[in-house]
Amino acid sequence: MFSLAQQWVHGILLAGEWQKRLIAVSAGAVSAGAMAPINFFPVLFATFPVLVWLLDSTGGRGDTRRNLVAAAGIGWWFGFGFFLAGLWWLGVAFVVGGEKFIWLMPLGVVALPAALALFFALGLGVARLFWGSSTWRIFALALGLGFSEWLRSWLFTGFPWNGFGQVFANHLLLVQGASLLGAEGLGALAVAVFAAPALIVTGTTSLQRWFFPGLGVVLLLALALFGYLRLLPTGGTRIDFDALPMVPGVRLRIMQPNVPQDEKNAPRDGRAVIADYLTLSDRVKGAHASGIADVTHLIWPEAPFPFILERNAEAIRSITGFLPPTTQLITGAVRVEQDPAAPDGRRFYNSMQVLDRSGIVGTYDKVHLVPFGEYLPFGAWLSRLGLEQFVRVIGGFSASPSRRELAIAGLPPVTPMICFEAIFPAELGAEEAGPRVFVNVTNDAWFGATFGPYQHLAQARLRAVEFGQPVIRAANSGVSAVFDPFGRVVASLPLGVKDVIDAPLPAGLASTLYRQSRWYSFATVMFFFAVLAALGRIRS
Repeated sequence: MFSLAQQWVHGILLAGEWQKRLIAVSAGAVSAGAMAPINFFPVLFATFPVLVWLLDSTGGRGDTRRNLVAAAGIGWWFGFGFFLAGLWWLGVAFVVGGEKFIWLMPLGVVALPAALALFFALGLGVARLFWGSSTWRIFALALGLGFSEWLRSWLFTGFPWNGFGQVFANHLLLVQGASLLGAEGLGALAVAVFAAPALIVTGTTSLQRWFFPGLGVVLLLALALFGYLRLLPTGGTRIDFDALPMVPGVRLRIMQPNVPQDEKNAPRDGRAVIADYLTLSDRVKGAHASGIADVTHLIWPEAPFPFILERNAEAIRSITGFLPPTTQLITGAVRVEQDPAAPDGRRFYNSMQVLDRSGIVGTYDKVHLVPFGEYLPFGAWLSRLGLEQFVRVIGGFSASPSRRELAIAGLPPVTPMICFEAIFPAELGAEEAGPRVFVNVTNDAWFGATFGPYQHLAQARLRAVEFGQPVIRAANSGVSAVFDPFGRVVASLPLGVKDVIDAPLPAGLASTLYRQSRWYSFATVMFFFAVLAALGRIRS
C-alpha cells in the first residue's frame, strides 16, 4: 500500500502540464464535498496532500518566476474545480430570474468560479515563496491559502462563501473552535491539518513521516474535546432545555411561506398574499397552542410583499389588526425614499421592518448588497451592454451608509442580517459586550432545492458559534431555524415546506474569545504560520 502511494506521488511529480491541471481541477472538485450539504470533511485528507505534491512538482531549480507561475497555475485549476463543484447551484437563479437572464448563466456558473480561483492562484503563489523540501512546507500552504481566503472575504466587496473553516460548520464538536479563532482562523488551521498526510509518503524518516500528521490528529481531537467540554453543561450535542438559559417571556414564531421565486417574480394579488401570510402565521401548532395568541415575536422572511409595505395603508391595517397587543412582527420589506438625484427620482432599500399594533416602529436598511443581484457594479458602463441586476427595481437597491442595531421590545439588542449579510462576520458590529440576538431574514428560493440554501444556513450557524449569540433565521423557502449560542438547532423547518415553527429564545453568552479579539485571533494564527513557514524555508 505504501509503495503504491509513493508511485502515485511520483506519477504526480512527473506528470505533464495538462495532466497536472486535470489532477488539480479534479482534486478541487472533490474537495467541495467537504461543504454543506454533503459535509464529508475527511475527503480533504486526500485532496490537500495532492495539492502539496502538485506544489512539489513546481520546484525547478534556478527559475523563481517560472516556479511562481507554475504554482499559481496549480492553485487556479484547484480553485476552479472547487468553486465550480461548490457553486454550480448559482445557475438556477439565471433560470428563475426570467428568460432575459438565461444567456448570462455562464457568468455565474463558469465565470465566477474562474474569478474566485484567482484567489487560490495567489495563495499558492505565496506558498511557493516559502516552499522547500522540509516537512514544514505544509505551513507555507496554510499561510498562503489563509492569506488568500482572508483577501477573498473583503476584496471587491468580498465573497467568503465556502471558506475552509466552513467545513466544520455542521460538526458540532469541531465547530466550537470558531468561538476561539473565527471561521477564517479555523480555516487556516484546517489547511495545515488536512495537508499533513502528504508527509507520510514524502518523508524520509519515521519522524518526518508521522510527526506533523500525528500532530494534526491531536489538534482535531483537541478541538473535539474543547467542543465536548463547551457543550457539556447545557446537554452536549443535544440541548438540555432545562440547563440552557432562555430569554424570559419570549416565544418566537417563524413563518416560512415557501413561495417559488418564479411566482414571486410574477404579478401577484397583494391582498391575497397578506391574507395567506396571516392565515399561516395563525396556524395552531400542538395540542396546547392557540396560534398567534401565544407568540411574542413573529418573523417573516426577506421581501415577502409584492408592494411597498410602508406605502400600503390597507396592508398595514390588516397586519396591525391581526397582531395581538403583546406581539410584534419582524419582516423583510422593500422601502422607498424620494431622491431627485436617483433614477426615476426614487431610491429603493432592501429593509427589515418591525411592526406592532400601532404600525411600523423600527427599520433597518441593508448595508452590504449582492453585486449583480441587488445592484449592478459599474452600472453606467455595464448597462450599455444589456446587463441589469436580478431584482427588478429601477436603478437597483441602494445601500444604507452604516449598520445599526434594532431595538425591539422584549428582545436583547438585535443585530439584523438581511440575506448574505450573514456571511460577513467582520461587518456585524457586535463589538459591544453582553448578550444580543442575530436576526437573519433571507430568500433562498432563487436557488431552488440545491446546495445553496444549505451552505447559506451553515454560515448563519457559524455566526452563532463565533459570537456566542442566538440566531433567528427566517427563509422564504427554507431552511428556517433558530440556533442557540453554540450553533445547536433549537427548532427548524426543512427546505421547501410551507409552515411555521415556534421556539423559545436562548440567551446569548457574555462574549467569546473571537468576539473579544476578532482580527487579532486570525492575525495570531497567520503570524504563527508565517514563522513556521519561514523556518521551514530556512531548514530547506
